[in-house]
Amino acid sequence: MKRRNFVKNTTTAGIGLSVLGIYGCKEAKKDESKENEMESVMETAAPFFKLSLAQWSVHRMIRNGELDPYSFAAKAKEWGFSGLEYVSQLYNKELEAANYSAEAMAAFVEKSNAEAEKHGLTNVLIMIDGQGDLATSDAATRKSAAENHFKWVDAASAMGCHSIRVNLAGSSVPEEWVPNSVDGLTQLATYAREKNINVLVENHGGLSSNAAMLAEVMTKVGMDNCGTLPDFGNFCIRRNDPADYRAGCAEMYDIYKGVTELMPFAKAVSAKSHNFDANGNETEIDYVKMLQIVKDAGYTGFVGVEYEGDELGEVEGIMATKTLMLNAAAKLT
Repeated sequence: MKRRNFVKNTTTAGIGLSVLGIYGCKEAKKDESKENEMESVMETAAPFFKLSLAQWSVHRMIRNGELDPYSFAAKAKEWGFSGLEYVSQLYNKELEAANYSAEAMAAFVEKSNAEAEKHGLTNVLIMIDGQGDLATSDAATRKSAAENHFKWVDAASAMGCHSIRVNLAGSSVPEEWVPNSVDGLTQLATYAREKNINVLVENHGGLSSNAAMLAEVMTKVGMDNCGTLPDFGNFCIRRNDPADYRAGCAEMYDIYKGVTELMPFAKAVSAKSHNFDANGNETEIDYVKMLQIVKDAGYTGFVGVEYEGDELGEVEGIMATKTLMLNAAAKLT
């Protein structure tokens, strides 16, 4: 029950009115007035970032049929977000059935645009999965993977997104992964440049979660429309059992060092969350420290809520993360 209580708190949670009985009614009212004024200031103070919602936060509801993926904009609006981060795989059922035909992709774009416009939200980016390994050592397979992403670049352009997010899987050998990644991203970013779309790499497991290496790749690609999407929580380079996510991480990159290293190339940021303590803080990520890193990098764009936990329901987890972000932002220097 304690986790449910903190979700209902406003961004001024934790600021309590402490009036001792020895004070008179007049002093109590004075203190109450000061608290209300402080609450009003904190509620109206805007954070340095804009709030977007990663569609992955509701992937369970979509997959079990509780939520139509095209209701994403309506729900994001209801929950207080202004930006939308789509996830390609959540539309796979209809798109794969149509073999990703031009007609099917156009229908996806049209429906998504209509919903975003209806609710006055901004299409920010599309997270792309399952389109091939951009860092594979086989040149022909790598080229095919880059080309498989082209249709999503076109969709993002038609939706007014600024970026697509890609994974950088393939070789697990650093000496191979870096040049493979540079080549795969250069091919894709060259196409995307003509569509005014950025290609963003998320630290998403494997060598992409080695932030220093990913930063090296960004430098070597050297294209304005190729950047990063730092995720607060995806810094496991090697798992104990690659087939079982729950088996734990065997090799972990420092999350704060990682975000710091990726921010110079960032064009989007993902605020990952899993579980919360009784005070509403993420149990493994210091959000004040993370958001200070993001702010110090001069970033002022969208920061996407991406709840991935299992202790709260998805809606409750989304709101807990949003509340935490606003609380943390109010504490920044």
